[in-house]
Amino acid sequence: MSTTSFKQALLNKRMLICIFTGFSSGLPLFVLYQLVPGWLRDQGVSLAEIGLFSLIGIPYVWKFIWSPLMDRYSLGGLGRRRSWMLATQLLLLVSIAAFGWVNPVANIWSVAYLAAAVAFFSAAQDIVLDAYRRELLPDNELGLGNSIHVQAYRLSGLVPGSLAFILADHISRQSVFMVVAAFMVLGVLLTLFIKELNTEKNAPKSLKEAVILPFKDFIQSNGLKSACYTLAFLVLYKLGDNMATALQTPFFIDMGFTKTEIGVIAKTASLIAMTIGIIVGGLVMIKLSINRALWLFGFVQIASILGFAALAEIGHNNIALAIAMGFEYLGVGLGTAAFTAFIARTTNPAFAATQIALFTALAVLPRTFANATTGFIVEQIGWTQFYFLCTGLAIPGMLMLFKVAPWHEPETQTSAEKISLENERE
Repeated sequence: MSTTSFKQALLNKRMLICIFTGFSSGLPLFVLYQLVPGWLRDQGVSLAEIGLFSLIGIPYVWKFIWSPLMDRYSLGGLGRRRSWMLATQLLLLVSIAAFGWVNPVANIWSVAYLAAAVAFFSAAQDIVLDAYRRELLPDNELGLGNSIHVQAYRLSGLVPGSLAFILADHISRQSVFMVVAAFMVLGVLLTLFIKELNTEKNAPKSLKEAVILPFKDFIQSNGLKSACYTLAFLVLYKLGDNMATALQTPFFIDMGFTKTEIGVIAKTASLIAMTIGIIVGGLVMIKLSINRALWLFGFVQIASILGFAALAEIGHNNIALAIAMGFEYLGVGLGTAAFTAFIARTTNPAFAATQIALFTALAVLPRTFANATTGFIVEQIGWTQFYFLCTGLAIPGMLMLFKVAPWHEPETQTSAEKISLENERE
């Protein structure tokens, strides 16, 4: 693809929408996995208890259960997708702000209940945003569009993971959470300004169809054996880096970094890495295909985990922190972009909400349950050995690529994959 055509692909309205969907989707997740753990650790809550907070991610695992409702029904005049977007975004705005009025030391269960509510609303928002994006993007833009979505998704982490920690040294906890919650207004504005896509003719005609047809379509289009390989890959590919980043903020605090250092140094490096990732990720997936991107970024993803092991040995060093965080955001961000594009390519746009919800739920399965053990593991073996363990757990997912996304594209692909590849090559 020429530089001109790449710019045309990058600078269109669909890519702008992907930026907003990514930011709105990522913000509540990073509140749960960066801001809340850091806040709890700063208040003296143990690593074991913080690790158990990963279980509040269960709604991300089970979201495919209620996704047929969002495929089948509309909440009002905004349309099937936009009505659900607006409802979930307003609920997230209120519930994130509510953290500021809870004392974690006096009532840890109130924090847990509130975190579970945020996780539920966030998972519901993800269902409809993923479905809208799948319907919005033509197959030949899936790689670039999902790369931009993921980089914006990770960019949103600068708000709860950087801005919030800087503000925490200067203003009250209530004000910090209100500022973070206010960024959900960007998602609300997205919902109000975009148009509902003309996809009603493809919508399931009944709730029964919404439940059964997505699963039937996936098995029939891939074959049972191939479908099982795909499902196993979805569980394993992100296992290592999900565990590695589960206790990222408590790790930095244990290394002796101040909240301001975490906010300024680590996240500035992340922003630079994400900017590079948007360009590199999009170019690689356009020129080399999603399959090869999964291979290349998978290796970078594994190597980036080792950066945390090195930081654990080095200790409090601002340069080492910047390098480790920059490399982690680049590697994990690119790997997630290719992975998300693979999921989108695997789905049928007619059943986007339910199929994507199922596939992404499988992808976060290890993050929810394995991550709950991370606090106990770190307390037993220490940070360095923990990151070596995460590196080892990333290998099985790479081995699955031989089955689901070989470097040399197989001739026996699903019809959806064939259409996608033909459009990419055109």
